[in-house]
Amino acid sequence: MRYDLDDLRLFLDIVTEGSITAGARRMHLSLPSASARVRSLEHQAGVELLIRGRRGVRLTPAGTTLARHAREVIAQTVRLESAVAGYTRSPTAPLTLLSGGSAMHRLVPRALVSFLRAHPDVDVTVSESRTPQTVRKLADGEADLGVVVDDEARDSGLETEPLGDDSLVVIGQAGGVLAGRTGLTYREAAEHPLVGLDADSSLGRWIEKHLGPHAPVARYRTSVAHLNVVVALAAAGVGLAVVPRRAIDPSQPLDVCELRDSWARRQHLLAWGVKNGPSSPAVEALAEHLRRASLSEDVRRRPDPAG
Repeated sequence: MRYDLDDLRLFLDIVTEGSITAGARRMHLSLPSASARVRSLEHQAGVELLIRGRRGVRLTPAGTTLARHAREVIAQTVRLESAVAGYTRSPTAPLTLLSGGSAMHRLVPRALVSFLRAHPDVDVTVSESRTPQTVRKLADGEADLGVVVDDEARDSGLETEPLGDDSLVVIGQAGGVLAGRTGLTYREAAEHPLVGLDADSSLGRWIEKHLGPHAPVARYRTSVAHLNVVVALAAAGVGLAVVPRRAIDPSQPLDVCELRDSWARRQHLLAWGVKNGPSSPAVEALAEHLRRASLSEDVRRRPDPAG
């Protein structure tokens, strides 16, 4: 019995997304084509793999077994392709990943750790870059992947996909001035002393861009270069801070409030560089590690229903 690798990849995407439609979108296939591939896979396996429903699909016991082994096959295939590519790819040409500051704080490091461990023959150059610069370099073929903010990359013409929430929140010392509050506007936050990133940072420029000429004059007790320092200062009661929710460790004792200004709601996108021909297996693998890192961050931040 022979299995097509693209069919296995499609099957795993369908399992991950919970529907054939969403799985087809990830593989850049039409729904009829994806459905035909799944039927062919079931015919070849001789057993039903998915239970179709109005709200999506779920695995049969046979489908669960196939998914488990398919993940191992795909992982081994990626390692095989990476090892062989090492003989043709110049060792001086690593993958290039660009990202804004909020993703560089937790998302990108998490993805890099898992990717570099799984692909010891592939190197990655990572640079912090604001979305406009990232979009330009991706369009010029100077980078392979970029993590960008949706509002600034929406009409770029690049191939993109959602990567996760990057909305901004206000944080402060646990039991401090934010105690008992669920949300506030930037104008309300600016009534208190603040701490933040340098004005030239991606986040600093984003906030300045959206405040406009009539914004309140906030008192910044200090500006620093790294998000983890901003979070530590806010936790210590030095001042309130406006940061991406992604920057917060759920286990850290902080009061966190929604920032109610419309510009505070942002999404990260994964953007692909413009290259001649299809993306290399290594680029595809790095993209998958970024997706997994984003998903693990989202799960980690999800409230526990048991309290």
